[in-house]
Amino acid sequence: MSPADKPRVRFAPSPTGYLHVGSARTALFNWLYARSVGGTMVLRIEDTDESRNRPELTDAIFEYLAWLGIDYDEGPYFQSERRERHRQAVQQLLDGGRAYLCDADDSEIPGTEMAAGRAVRFRTPEGATAIDDLIRGEVAVDHAQLGDFVIWRSDGSPTFVLANAVDDADMAITHAIRGEDLLSSTPRAVLVAEALGASPPTYAHLPLLVNEQRKKLSKRRDDVSLESYRQQGYLASAMANYLALLGWGPRDGVEIRPMAEIIGQFRLEDVNKAPAFFDLAKLEHFNGVYIRELEPDELLAALEPHLTGDGVPWPPERYRPEVAASMIPLVREKLRTLSDIVRQVDWLFCPEVPMDEKSWDKSVVRGKASAEILDGAIAALADCSWDPDTVKDAVFAVGEANGVNRSKSQAPVRVAVAGRSVGPPLFEPMVYHLTRQEVLRRLRAARSRL
Repeated sequence: MSPADKPRVRFAPSPTGYLHVGSARTALFNWLYARSVGGTMVLRIEDTDESRNRPELTDAIFEYLAWLGIDYDEGPYFQSERRERHRQAVQQLLDGGRAYLCDADDSEIPGTEMAAGRAVRFRTPEGATAIDDLIRGEVAVDHAQLGDFVIWRSDGSPTFVLANAVDDADMAITHAIRGEDLLSSTPRAVLVAEALGASPPTYAHLPLLVNEQRKKLSKRRDDVSLESYRQQGYLASAMANYLALLGWGPRDGVEIRPMAEIIGQFRLEDVNKAPAFFDLAKLEHFNGVYIRELEPDELLAALEPHLTGDGVPWPPERYRPEVAASMIPLVREKLRTLSDIVRQVDWLFCPEVPMDEKSWDKSVVRGKASAEILDGAIAALADCSWDPDTVKDAVFAVGEANGVNRSKSQAPVRVAVAGRSVGPPLFEPMVYHLTRQEVLRRLRAARSRL
């Protein structure tokens, strides 16, 4: 296959909002296809809607593509810079009788001179258009359903369909891989391209992403922004791996794998048309696996923004990075997102115990002999040797003296000191990172509250 014959795909986002997980999936599938067949990936920013475009949103597109590891071979091209080319295409259609001017009442105006305040409609012929979609099969649309559609607005801007058809033709795009929600506009784009004497690309419409109610993901109802997931502590490698499986799966069934292997496995014909469930639990599982694969230094670096950011529940001066580093081996198996680290270590940095009320009620209020265990722990820890084994044995001995087994005897102590009934091993960090005085203060405070 010569370079001229190799596929050319494009990711063409509009900078009118932060990158949606659906848009990210579209970008990824275009990239996977291009990389799997040695094709070309083009980035085109469709910024013709000047009233909604914001520069920071364009920058965010670049940032999040880079975060996911999606690079491109050409671009970025900006559709707004091609306004004159779009005007020329519309004029060509007017001159050829394939379009007409219309007034505010949508009545046809004689002549072909484009002017301010005049819209242009495509003159849709009789018949039907059949699209051989690589994912959805043949899709046929009767032209009577389309009507004469607008290709140039009265404010002097091209419509989405016109700009797409022209840009795809000019950029020699061979495959338009995009979301199913754009399928309805495809017959119009095909008609425009053919009227301009161009061959439309081969289309492949990706399945919709749906939530657990099997409703289309919506930014009004669901968490769909990549920015949100990065802030919550999802790794880019885990997110990219997971997005690759939304509508596609490797033939060998191995889902969690390096991106280089996903590229080797990817076939566009294997993408299915059934809606793809955006499963947060599965994404969390993927993320946990990728977190556990990080080296300790890598993980600490990834966790640092979540330990030192504005949203942490402890005063900045109380944070001790060496303590956080020492906790990583104890908590990494429990982390599903990077932000989970806060719940694992907050009790070591917060001036007051970050109390989980459900844990307090279950393990202390309704726990067996909780008052006796707290009293005994306060007495035993007041003057015992301050090392993890001695402290642990002292707490267990108090429990046994009150007829409580080991697992349950430490529960009131854990909640009193750490605020939760579930967490990392208690005794080592408690002894090494809290003073005896602080531990006793927390035990007494819990006993007084009880």
